[in-house]
Amino acid sequence: MATVPENGPSPAPPLSRRLVLLMAVAAGVGVANLYYLQPLLHEIQVGFHAASWQVGLAATLTQIGYALGLFLFVPLGDSLERRRLIVRMCIVTAGALLILAASLNVWWLMGSCLVVGAATIVPQLVVPFAAHLAPPEERGRTVGTVMSGLLIGVLLARTLAGLVGQALGWRAVYVLAAVAMLGLAALLRASLPALPPESRTPYGRLLLSLLHLIRAYPDLRDASLLGAMSFGAFSAFWTVLSLYLAGPPFHLGPGVTGLFGLAGVAGALAAPYAGHMASRLPAIWTARLASCLTLASFGLFWTFRHSLAGLALGVVLMDLGVQATQVSNQARIYSLSDEARSRVNSVYMVTYFLGGALGSFVGASSWDRFHFGGVCVAACALLAIGILGVAMVAPSRLRGAIR
Repeated sequence: MATVPENGPSPAPPLSRRLVLLMAVAAGVGVANLYYLQPLLHEIQVGFHAASWQVGLAATLTQIGYALGLFLFVPLGDSLERRRLIVRMCIVTAGALLILAASLNVWWLMGSCLVVGAATIVPQLVVPFAAHLAPPEERGRTVGTVMSGLLIGVLLARTLAGLVGQALGWRAVYVLAAVAMLGLAALLRASLPALPPESRTPYGRLLLSLLHLIRAYPDLRDASLLGAMSFGAFSAFWTVLSLYLAGPPFHLGPGVTGLFGLAGVAGALAAPYAGHMASRLPAIWTARLASCLTLASFGLFWTFRHSLAGLALGVVLMDLGVQATQVSNQARIYSLSDEARSRVNSVYMVTYFLGGALGSFVGASSWDRFHFGGVCVAACALLAIGILGVAMVAPSRLRGAIR
């Protein structure tokens, strides 16, 4: 079996609070590279004289690239020494960011977004690494803490990009991001423990084993679908927000758009609590309850669509729901297989970001045809698919959870 280690699991060194916080920072700094673009879309559209669908496609290609990188590279976390792989991917990401900063036209931008997305896999190497190092009774809380750092990176990326982009131009955002990734590489090289890989499975067998994991674990299928649709709704909103705020009645620039990221930090701070809940309640239901919060947030977006305060309140609720869904799902899937944790994470996160790419595409398409109301309806449809999907992908788990 591809999921059985050949050398047995390696013993994990003690996991200090300082190391957990460093891994949270690494997850946040790494994942931020995927989201700098969103508050800058209007400025890039104007600068390149591009259509809204073209800059929307650039955001979609970032998510597609990330899914591609997760599929091709994250499984290597089970067969290569993780610290070395993480440090090298930090350096590769820095180079990709500099290529994006040098974009001469919208087509170059699209290609660069695909490359940046594919390179930015450090967060999804760090999270299962933290789960591996944590004792079982602390796994949910540890994953929640690292995921807090990840979501704070997602949210503050927009704030930082909006403010820096308005002051120095959008290219400066990516130059600074490249410098940050190089600094992160040095810090992680000095701090992370070096552990032997969990298996020596050849690369081709690693990729084929992903199909086995999908077949073997109904929980993985269910969590992947719910996570994908939750993130799809999230991406639909953020893809169109800068375009919405740039028009009537707001006429706002990227600085204000980026500040909306601050409104969602409250959701990130709830991640450790969500991990704590997932360790004690059936995660199949805690994740769904969280997705219902996300669904409610789009009701707020539509009701208060002409109010900045109302939109900010909706962002708080949306980010809380998406983050709690994510932490519950990941605490659930990391208990499935100790020796294949990176591959389980790869299956989940490939699906997750394909959902994000779908959401970005659906959001941009709905914006062009039906404006903001269409985006809200499309996001609700995605969430409904995820919430109800357990009946299709894991019926036995649904019956067991009800009993």
